[in-house]
Amino acid sequence: MDIEASGMVNPSVFEDLQAKIDEDTQIKEELRAILTVLEKQGQSITELFYYGLIRPHPQAVMQSTIVEAEKSISQQAETISRLASVASKYPYYKYNGIWTRDVQNTCFAILLCGWLGGLPNRGDQGQVGKLLTIEEVGQVLQVPVNLKDRDAFHLTIEEYLQSLISLIDELARLAVNSVTLGDYGRPLLISQFIKYVHSGFQILNLKNDSLRRRSDSIKYSVSVSAVEFLEIDD
Repeated sequence: MDIEASGMVNPSVFEDLQAKIDEDTQIKEELRAILTVLEKQGQSITELFYYGLIRPHPQAVMQSTIVEAEKSISQQAETISRLASVASKYPYYKYNGIWTRDVQNTCFAILLCGWLGGLPNRGDQGQVGKLLTIEEVGQVLQVPVNLKDRDAFHLTIEEYLQSLISLIDELARLAVNSVTLGDYGRPLLISQFIKYVHSGFQILNLKNDSLRRRSDSIKYSVSVSAVEFLEIDD
């Protein structure tokens, strides 16, 4: 009996769909395998920063922590390069939800390392309190930023800003910890930095709902209030 005449559905329709599903699953598994490596590298640098910042250390020890962090970031950049080579074979926005959190975490580590005086690339080696631009973060990762002219892996403005908010949260905690350890100079620097970044966010017209909510929380967060209190108390 003719399939069209009988009103039956050609089985090949579902066979083709299954083939597409299998292909999509294979792509996601390939991406996640790379991200598993990136996540482990991110955990290592998180532990490095944690133990390097929670205790009072001589400057030489702190510099050693920054050097080790730079090495770890270099490894993460290599992993992201692998991710970019695979991801760029496919439409960016089809799969970017898989990796965006891990990319944000790596970007955060770069921003924190830069703030602490690491990753010199502007002739300001050792300058504490600097904010790396999105272009500078892209240079560290060796990936393009905010691409508009082609469909390929890149660091987005949203990912950079999300990472910057995470940096503010971490610095606010660092300020509290610094005072506990008897360091009263760093909280003042952190307070000035947070106020500068907050004023910058007020200029932005953010369309991303999640990003807008997080940026709104900067002004009202307990962490920022804690920094202001520490500044006054000092």
